[in-house]
Amino acid sequence: MASYSLSFLLPHLIILLLLLIFPSFFNDITAQNRHTTTIHHHHRIPHKNNRLQQAYIALQAWKRVIYSDPFNLTSDWKGPSVCNYTGIYCTSYPNDTSIEVVAGIDLNHGDIAGFLPDELGLLTDLALLHLNSNRFCGILPQTLPNLTLLFELDISNNRFVGPFPTVILSLPTLKFLDIRFNEFEGPLPTELFNKNLDAIFVNNNRFTSVIPSNLGTSTASVVVFANNRLKGCLPPSIANFANSIEELLLINTSISGCLPPEVGFLYKLKVLDVSFNQIVGPIPYTIAGLAHLELLNLGHNMFSGIVPEGICVLPSLTNFTFSNNFICEEQGICGNLTSKGIMFDDRRNCLPRKPFQRSKKECDAAYKKTVNCSENACGNSVSYSDSFTNTKLIPLSSTSPP
Repeated sequence: MASYSLSFLLPHLIILLLLLIFPSFFNDITAQNRHTTTIHHHHRIPHKNNRLQQAYIALQAWKRVIYSDPFNLTSDWKGPSVCNYTGIYCTSYPNDTSIEVVAGIDLNHGDIAGFLPDELGLLTDLALLHLNSNRFCGILPQTLPNLTLLFELDISNNRFVGPFPTVILSLPTLKFLDIRFNEFEGPLPTELFNKNLDAIFVNNNRFTSVIPSNLGTSTASVVVFANNRLKGCLPPSIANFANSIEELLLINTSISGCLPPEVGFLYKLKVLDVSFNQIVGPIPYTIAGLAHLELLNLGHNMFSGIVPEGICVLPSLTNFTFSNNFICEEQGICGNLTSKGIMFDDRRNCLPRKPFQRSKKECDAAYKKTVNCSENACGNSVSYSDSFTNTKLIPLSSTSPP
């Protein structure tokens, strides 16, 4: 999904630079919370300040549990001058600008193998931790909550395992969370959606259970659940997302039931992708009220009925996919979206006079099964015995911001 990479993540590409040029960015974070927990160690070397001494201990401990570093990113992690280490970014301490502290770590795309030691909890001034596209494994250290200033955590595309790392929930200033493309499993804690986060990326793990009913209480503008096994239905409480959510991706998450009309209340929404699920019933007409919607993907589900013309005339719509469903009618301009310059895919439906549709036998069998969303919106999905409902892993880019 290129959209969320561009529309939301692009600003994060320059935050490390902001740390260096505008220390006030770091100062604003520290002003919110200034609590640290000390881990005692005996091996020390002289330093200008205790904060860099603690950082030296942490980084040396980390280097000792790195087993492969093909690009030699940590080869210069020697001596007390930690601010000169590759991937380490320092800035001024807010209460004393003559003191430097380690405020950011960026080892993205390093292909480094190892794990994260408990000593990382000594980096109490850290605001950014970017480790995507490496081979770090194991579980996150229990000392992580000591990083009370941490604003961004990106550990995507690694080999972390175990249940959802609940230590993350104790990070008071965290805004950006990216744990996609790992081996985390089990349920997503409801507490995750009570945190004041701007972005939640948990796609391509092994999470199970159902989508939490408090999903709509989140303040995030981007939420990506794709390629997990969450099941259940999208709760009507999704309406509570209205003031924040701009991109919602639920690709291949095994959700079923009907798409609630409350999705039309998400007036800021730009991207909605619920493809490769078992959603039944009609396409909610309320989607026609999403004036900012650019991409709508309903493909590979069990939608039936019509495509409302109100959706097809949305002013910002550029891409509309509803292939591999049981749609029987395209209202008005919906039958010729290419005339509006909109990319669309309506194949494998039940549309008369359109090419590449399902057989009459298949469509007739489907329409013998009624779906009443008003009575049982989250009920069991109707099984249409079709190959497109088989479990698949839908490719999503594992590339995170550099």
